Amino acid sequence: MATRTRRKGAAPEELDHLAQVRAEEALVDEVEHSRDEVREQARRALGVTGDPGDKPPPLRQTLAMYHLGIYPMVAIGLLGVVDLFQTYAFAVLTPEISRALGIGKGVIGGIIALKTLSVALAPLPVAALSQRRARRAMLCIVTGIIWSLFAIGTGFTLTVWGLVLVLVADGLSTGSVVALHPPLLLDSYPSEARVRVLSGYWGFTALGQVISPLLVAFLAAVVALTWRGVFVTLGSVSLLAALVAVRLRDPGYGKWDTDQIRATVREHHGEGMGGAEITNDDVSLRFFEIVRRVLMIPTIRRLMAALAVFGILLIPYQTFLFFFLDERWGLGPGARGVFLAGTAAVSIVALLLFGRRGEAAFRANPGRVLRVAGVMIIGAVVLIGLGGLSPWFWGMVACFAGSQALIAIVNPALQSAQLSVVPSHMRPHTAALGGIFLGGVGGIIGALFLSGIDRRFGIGGTMVALVVPGIASALILMSTGRLVAQDLDRMIDEVIEDEEIRRVTSEGGRLPMLSCRNIDFSYGQLQVLFDVDFTVDDGEMVALLGVNGAGKSTLLKVISGIGLPSRGSVRFRGTDITFLDAERRLRLGVTQIPGGRAVFGPMTVVENLRSFGYTLGRDTKGVDSAIERCFDAFPRLAERRNQNASTLSGGEQQMLGLSKGLILRPQLLLIDELSLGLAPVIVGQLLEMVRRINADGTAVVLVEQSVNIALNLVDHAYFMEKGEIRFDGPAQQLLARDDLLRAVFLEGAGASGASAPKKTAARKR
Repeated sequence: MATRTRRKGAAPEELDHLAQVRAEEALVDEVEHSRDEVREQARRALGVTGDPGDKPPPLRQTLAMYHLGIYPMVAIGLLGVVDLFQTYAFAVLTPEISRALGIGKGVIGGIIALKTLSVALAPLPVAALSQRRARRAMLCIVTGIIWSLFAIGTGFTLTVWGLVLVLVADGLSTGSVVALHPPLLLDSYPSEARVRVLSGYWGFTALGQVISPLLVAFLAAVVALTWRGVFVTLGSVSLLAALVAVRLRDPGYGKWDTDQIRATVREHHGEGMGGAEITNDDVSLRFFEIVRRVLMIPTIRRLMAALAVFGILLIPYQTFLFFFLDERWGLGPGARGVFLAGTAAVSIVALLLFGRRGEAAFRANPGRVLRVAGVMIIGAVVLIGLGGLSPWFWGMVACFAGSQALIAIVNPALQSAQLSVVPSHMRPHTAALGGIFLGGVGGIIGALFLSGIDRRFGIGGTMVALVVPGIASALILMSTGRLVAQDLDRMIDEVIEDEEIRRVTSEGGRLPMLSCRNIDFSYGQLQVLFDVDFTVDDGEMVALLGVNGAGKSTLLKVISGIGLPSRGSVRFRGTDITFLDAERRLRLGVTQIPGGRAVFGPMTVVENLRSFGYTLGRDTKGVDSAIERCFDAFPRLAERRNQNASTLSGGEQQMLGLSKGLILRPQLLLIDELSLGLAPVIVGQLLEMVRRINADGTAVVLVEQSVNIALNLVDHAYFMEKGEIRFDGPAQQLLARDDLLRAVFLEGAGASGASAPKKTAARKR
């Protein structure tokens, strides 16, 4: 960051302010420098060593080191087992249910699509319930009891609509598993055991895939229960098993990662471990802000695409497999249950073999586990295709058993990477989004698409068709691996920066009012801001200069919240507001007057002014008083108070737009292209009002193309060119730099030799 220099003849109070600004900027640089120093230590605290030869200690030894037991994993795993009872009972007994209720495969497919949609939609509301308070354990127990009751209710269904009701209701409760179980496990065990714990959980799921169909087969073939009796029995067993988890407790968010990173920062500065209680700023984000913020992470966006395509394979596969076994091989419910149990048993072996190897791969490079997952999917879909074409029964069994084992490995590999790159408070939302893209997007598309293939090519052709979405999802997943390490570092940097700011402020340090650091911004695939740093102090007036297309207005959008950066942070008085909605920033005191679009044309002048005062709430007298101040400042607006804003001249519209600053009295006012196309007399009146607003204590950022206007008004200036900050320094110094101004405004001629850029970021290709 360029140092703000002393101007000759400056008043003593101006020198004091300049010294204060220098101190604040030095603190910002200190935070950034410390972040770079601590990042590698923080990665190791999260179990990412970067050493391919670093093998993790045995899981038992790791748990003993931290005085932890296996009860959380067993309790959550048991809930995962009983969650499968209703699903697998319906899958195995689908032909019998279809015949008993007189419904065809098309109707069954539609019902399954509705249940899939309910399963997909349920996780996000559950994530919202656990957003403000760590109560995931309680929600796990309650939802386990609910889905057990609906499993019992399935046995009493008499009509197709009753079947729809119980299956959709069951889906709404079982959908909670996605948002609750993996995030709770990650917060219950240390990071160096993350992949193995997730593998253990999915091992329980595989065990459920063995037990569930065997129980169905036993109850249907040996005990000779009808499909109704099977559902009642399994629901009762599920209810008893859910009660085993009543001792489950939520350890809180980020115990083994976010808190460890904060501890690493404190140790780096020699502070004790009992520092001030930290409140994660991310928790202040509202529900949809969190969802939007998660979807802006490159790894997560790519993973969601992979999951959507994978869902086209996975969800229909679990249904069409049983019709395939019934129609192609003539297997009854008992035989189908044994078949499913046998293939699932192979998954347990695969997960046991993968656990420690996957942990070692994650420690060396978190992205490697996604590449492994992609290879597993390719192998699985090839085996599914071969199984669908196999003329030999045991060859078919071997193919489907192998595919089941490979698919089982995908779950812990994918989730260990997916949930590691997001802040701990956002993991339920991330897991929920994964469920939506897998089941709600991919599952429904797959059910509809493959139903058509079934009618045209038969059940065997349907099984072979699953190869196409499988390979596509694998390629997307493998391409995601290169993004994981970068996004993990960004998550670490956010936590380190939060902790460093806490430390600085607790020691009496004062940060700039606004601090934008390392900002990247893109419109779609077109990146327009590159590693931009920008600071504004209390009461300061700053000019942001540059030609059209330099990125000035885009930077204002990032500051005001209209646009969200793909990288970097925006802090207001030390608080991270990078992903806050624009209306919430307005309430914090950040107001923007957009260039040429500052008024509502169909509304009158008074109506525009009242709309500006909306955030003042029900203080009618305060709004009326503010409107009168505007009329005193701009008598021409008073004369036209009942005219539509669209009938005003350009200068009058700018006066009306600038009145927003008089009404709201913000802490930071962003003004875009104030003087563009206006007469000098009007510009003078507007600039005088800007000085008045600034004199009342509002910091002002003025975007201008007119260098003389801007730099005669402000003391500090930034110059932008092609999305980068090329100059950061005193306004008078810039006025004296004819070579720099000529270089920028005459399309950059000679810029490389003339300018002294603050920082030039390497362009991203």
